[in-house]
Amino acid sequence: MVVLAASIVSKSGKALVSRQFVDMSRIRIEGLLAAFPKLVGTGKQHTYVETENVRYVYQPIEGLYLLLITNKQSNILEDLDTLRLLSKLVPEYSPSLDEEGICKTAFEIIFAFDEAISLGNKENVTVQQVKQYCEMESHEEKAHKLMMQTKINETKDLMKKRANELDKMRMERGKLDKGGYSSISGPRVIEKTFSDMSISGSGLGGLSTDMDSFASKPKGRPSTAATAPGKGFGMKLGKTQKTNQFLESLKAEGEVILEDVQPSAVSTRSSALPPSDPVTVTIEEKLNVVVKRDGGINNFDVQGTLALQVLNDTDGFIQLQIESQDIPGLSFKTHPNINKDLFNSQQILGAKDPNRPFPSGQNETPLVKWRIQGMDESSLPLSVNCWPSVSGNETYVNIEYEASEMFDLHNVVISIPLPAVREAPSVRQIDGEWKLDSRNSVLEWSILLIDQSNRSGSMEFVVPPADPSSFFPISVGFSASSTFSDLKVTGILPLKEGNPPKFSQRARLLTANYQVV
Repeated sequence: MVVLAASIVSKSGKALVSRQFVDMSRIRIEGLLAAFPKLVGTGKQHTYVETENVRYVYQPIEGLYLLLITNKQSNILEDLDTLRLLSKLVPEYSPSLDEEGICKTAFEIIFAFDEAISLGNKENVTVQQVKQYCEMESHEEKAHKLMMQTKINETKDLMKKRANELDKMRMERGKLDKGGYSSISGPRVIEKTFSDMSISGSGLGGLSTDMDSFASKPKGRPSTAATAPGKGFGMKLGKTQKTNQFLESLKAEGEVILEDVQPSAVSTRSSALPPSDPVTVTIEEKLNVVVKRDGGINNFDVQGTLALQVLNDTDGFIQLQIESQDIPGLSFKTHPNINKDLFNSQQILGAKDPNRPFPSGQNETPLVKWRIQGMDESSLPLSVNCWPSVSGNETYVNIEYEASEMFDLHNVVISIPLPAVREAPSVRQIDGEWKLDSRNSVLEWSILLIDQSNRSGSMEFVVPPADPSSFFPISVGFSASSTFSDLKVTGILPLKEGNPPKFSQRARLLTANYQVV
């Protein structure tokens, strides 16, 4: 026997699923299926009908027909046996025997037909065997996946172990470094250090942060002892050829490998380019902002720090003359070993004991911290508005930003969460660039620089229908080279004879948490 095609058609002759087992054109199979309902008489109990060229062997299944098209020389009994097998397979893969259910499971039904019929001839198989062949469960595949997962877990454990070893080495070396604000007059004399200080809410409107000692952890300028690993130490995972090849193969397959310890490019550049000036002042402010999507502010908080770095001990006998804008809600908190009276009266940062220099080395020493509260929405450096709207089978999302005239913003990234979608959103219009983080389902809108030429911009993209709240909260990140307080060092006052050391200063505004909820 030769089965030309196995099909599922509606009462009107509409082909829902059709699998051809011989070379047939689409026009011919569609013509044969369209002619079938006209050949089936009403009230007859026959299970087949013949024409001049082919034979139709069929069986009604609810409102549809399961149909075999064979040549006239085929064995009708074998055709009926094949039809019975197919009639048992269809309900196994399509519980709903209607047009919608058949169309949803069309490929599964076709695969089952292929296992039951080969080159037009019926295979000697049962329903259970067909299901097993289609599922294609492989013990070797499971064992391979388990082995791969075991290797991944072992690699992660090894990286964590090496990371812990490096952390312990850094802590031990930190203890050996010069700690605190100590006297250098003799090895036996250790004076009172700048101890760690926790600033509570008194006088600062609820400020709760830790002020590190004068031997604080480096910020952007790591110490040589901490960054240069000793001979024979350090993380050697990247040097192991076998492990490296395994990680590269995972990356080639699309896996993202997060290495727990990896020397950052920033640290490398910082170590390679040490500060050229004897004294460096770093002024940094961080924003904690939560804006409502419909307008208004839940939180607007600015926290700032002035840190000092002195390369040589001889340049540590100095005082800093500073100035800042008179902003409502601005409050300062100085280090315990800073002369508070001198700072409050003349805005000069100097030690209580003028005979003790500021600590020297590669570490930055925080001298004063401040906080700004009570600012309104008009002071926001960047406002973001999101307008999702559902139209038919699509959701149109329009996002716009407006930047303040006060700051030029660098490396702006606006991260919009997306509902679970299979394909990337269709971006219709954008000022800047976009990137899809498919693993976290986030659309990142990037603008390299916002200045006078582009204080406002917009983006529009389209996704399948979604709840408007699924596009929130929106996270915003950026940096700026100026600050709200506009605090700066206007001069250095030497405490000993001679010219004041040359100094440089840098200011930056960063986002710690900036969201639209």
